[in-house]
Amino acid sequence: MPKPTKSEIDAEIIDRAAALFARHGFAHTSLQQIADSVNYSKAGILHHYPSKKAIYDAALRTGREHMHELLANVEAIAVGIERDRAIVEASVDYTFNWPGVSALVNRLADKEQDIDPELTEMGLVMYAALGIDLKAPQQERIVRVTSAFMGLGITALLAVRLDLKREWRDHIISAAMNGLGHPNKKTR
Repeated sequence: MPKPTKSEIDAEIIDRAAALFARHGFAHTSLQQIADSVNYSKAGILHHYPSKKAIYDAALRTGREHMHELLANVEAIAVGIERDRAIVEASVDYTFNWPGVSALVNRLADKEQDIDPELTEMGLVMYAALGIDLKAPQQERIVRVTSAFMGLGITALLAVRLDLKREWRDHIISAAMNGLGHPNKKTR
């Protein structure tokens, strides 16, 4: 088996740490927990990132870059079913590839008062990608989008944990599309 590259190691550290930040919060996640999650020493982790905050910032940057890339990829598609499908499919695949970062981004829905403003920004970018105008919001659409994507996120994370990504992918997409108000549409 080939030795992982520096970028692969960095990605693993970011994603595993993001999962810990999502579960315990930044303040209650230690550098030792991050090191243990990737089977490195603290010194090994610090060789890749100078601090826990640098890892947290990298996780947020990874999520933010994904959201902006997603928006750029769908801007040319008219708001509607095809744009929704493109976003749903991309979101499932991203969660499969970056489960920790996805779990951290989903913290936006937590009841805590001190949610990182960058997580709020990511949520707003997602709403923009889905064509939601927050100056004149349609309440039903906001509820459908929020419900569909929270369900998608939780279910896709469960598929990762159970190693059922291939088996569940089309079902997750179908359920999210139904939640968005596009029932009985087949996935590609």
